[in-house]
Amino acid sequence: MTEYLPEGSLIDSPKNKRALSSIENLREAQKNQTVLEAKAIICNAHHDLILELGAMKGIIPRSECAIGIESGETRDIAIISRVNKPVCFLITGFEKDKNGNIIALCSRKAVQEECKANYHDKLVPGDIIPAVVTHMESFGCFADIGCGISSLLPIDSISVSRISHPSDRFRNGQEIFAVVSGRDDSGRICLSHKELLGTWEENAENFSAGETVGGIIRSVEDYGVFVELAPNLAGLAESCSRISPGQQTSVYIKSLIPEKMKIKLIIVDAFDGKPASALPKYYITKGHIDRWRYSPKNCLKDVSSFFGG
Repeated sequence: MTEYLPEGSLIDSPKNKRALSSIENLREAQKNQTVLEAKAIICNAHHDLILELGAMKGIIPRSECAIGIESGETRDIAIISRVNKPVCFLITGFEKDKNGNIIALCSRKAVQEECKANYHDKLVPGDIIPAVVTHMESFGCFADIGCGISSLLPIDSISVSRISHPSDRFRNGQEIFAVVSGRDDSGRICLSHKELLGTWEENAENFSAGETVGGIIRSVEDYGVFVELAPNLAGLAESCSRISPGQQTSVYIKSLIPEKMKIKLIIVDAFDGKPASALPKYYITKGHIDRWRYSPKNCLKDVSSFFGG
């Protein structure tokens, strides 16, 4: 059974390397319709992608580079931006170039159509899937959810703790997990992420009253300062002068109050500096969820996500 993974997942696999190692193996891959990956080395003036296959060069004609290119739904920047990156493809044939060299004719669109029919169209809200962050905007980030097909993860769905930009949490090329939240008007899959980073109680178990710990100042309000202790956990500190969002801080934990879903903090110090990048700590990485409740069981405030079912 074919596993439809984000682009870049296959390129270093022994099976992929073996398929690219000789003309005979490439012909066998065409016969078996094996999904392969190789680096795109050039996007020519016609917006065809040229691939380095090892045993020979390959070409993906512009019309075969992605679903929606011919209709205009997908812009050509989606082709240009693949240069120097892995792309998936099926070999559709072989021909000789003007110098008499054999080149492989390839189709990325065919893989995407196969991925959509056999994988994406079967996903339902609540399914947990792997993804790779491809680029970020102020409103959210886009992630490859299989064979170069992109999906939007809105900024307010990245974590419970609010961030100013997705780059506060991710980097391009980062492997993540996400949960299918639904589909947009065009039928494209939309994602969420915060449900996989643990509930209030699961995160609060890592902290105790009386400890002094590190955090990040996320917002400064008239009534106090919100400090992120973990992506899905923030506490409120008393107002403090000369601080601003994004600063690093050390905070003293006065108390944790599960029934009110609150953590009371005192700021010990605040300073400028980029936080050390850390991979998300996932509490769920596979399967399906119909409902996720962030709030503690004894808390009157119910913060939940519903995915149907």
